[in-house]
Amino acid sequence: MSQQADAATVRCPVPPPGSRGIDEVLAAARARINRLDPEQAHLAYRRGALLVDIRPVAQRAAHGTVPGSLAIERNVLEWRFDPRCPARLPQAVGYDLPVVIICQEGYTSSLAAVSLQELGLFRATDVIGGFAAWRIAGLPVLGPAALLRPSTLAPPAIAGRASR
Repeated sequence: MSQQADAATVRCPVPPPGSRGIDEVLAAARARINRLDPEQAHLAYRRGALLVDIRPVAQRAAHGTVPGSLAIERNVLEWRFDPRCPARLPQAVGYDLPVVIICQEGYTSSLAAVSLQELGLFRATDVIGGFAAWRIAGLPVLGPAALLRPSTLAPPAIAGRASR
């Protein structure tokens, strides 16, 4: 039997009383927020909402970014937006701040938006489908960063000399 097949036949331990699976956690989070489709999110951004990209730098480089969005990785999000925190962003001065969170596909962003709501930012929300849906909708994007082959980094004259 392969290692993958062995893993499939291993039973999960019994969850502790009161615990929830990630599907339940995500559904509860989404029930608390008024999620925006990409077009609604773009309109909110154009009207002054902060569009916050919580994806890691590697994902932003691989897939692209939304022009004008704030890149705040997920691991520091709450510290940057809590108006009570000394590490907050200059924009995080009130609890009525409209914040639209975007991740790659719209899962992590839902959890992050609820986390901001728990800090008191009651207008925090996220983008349905994330950056992937934003791009498919034809909304403005930059990149992704080109993965350049070494030969494309040098001007043609230099590359030509290198091949001699």
